[in-house]
Amino acid sequence: MKKIILVYGLIAGIILGIMFFVTVPLHKNGTINFDNGMWVGYTTMVISLSLVFFGIKSYRDNHQNGVITFGQAFKVGGLIALVACIMYCLTWEIAYNTVSSGYMEAYGVYEQEKLKSNGATEAELQEAAKEFQKLLVVYDGNPLIRFAFTIMEILPVALIISLMSAALLRKKEFLPSGN
Repeated sequence: MKKIILVYGLIAGIILGIMFFVTVPLHKNGTINFDNGMWVGYTTMVISLSLVFFGIKSYRDNHQNGVITFGQAFKVGGLIALVACIMYCLTWEIAYNTVSSGYMEAYGVYEQEKLKSNGATEAELQEAAKEFQKLLVVYDGNPLIRFAFTIMEILPVALIISLMSAALLRKKEFLPSGN
C-alpha cells in the first residue's frame, strides 16, 4: 500500500508542481489572467488528482483481489491526495519565492481594479487596500501561514475526489480487474 500511495501521490504532486512553472509565462504574457487562472488551476487539480482514482483501483485490483471497502478505498485515496497536496504546497513555496515573485502584489492590483470597475468609492478602495496590505504582511511574512492558505486551495478538491473514487471503486462490478 505504501508504494502505491507514494507513486501515485508523487506523480500527482509533480504534475501539480510543473503546472505552476508552465503557467507563469502564460500569466506574464496575459494568456492566463486572474479571471481565467482559477479555472486553469482547478482543472489542473482535478486532472492530476485523478491519480487518486487510479491508485485506489490499482490497490483494489492488485492487492485486494478486486474487492475493497469504502473505508479502505478512502484511506488509500486520502493518503495519495495528502502526498499530492503536500507536494503542491511545497512547490508553491518554491514558485512563490522564485518565478512567481510579485504574484500577490499583482493580485492586489487586480482586486483594486475589479472594485473600481464595480463602482467602489474612494473610501472603499482605500479600506480594501489597507485590508489587503494586512493580509500581504501575514502571507509574505510566515511560510506556515502561506502553507495553510495553499493547502486550503487543494484539500477540498482532493477530499471530494477521494470520496467519489472510494464510493465508485468499492463496487467490485465497477471497472473490474479482469483477473
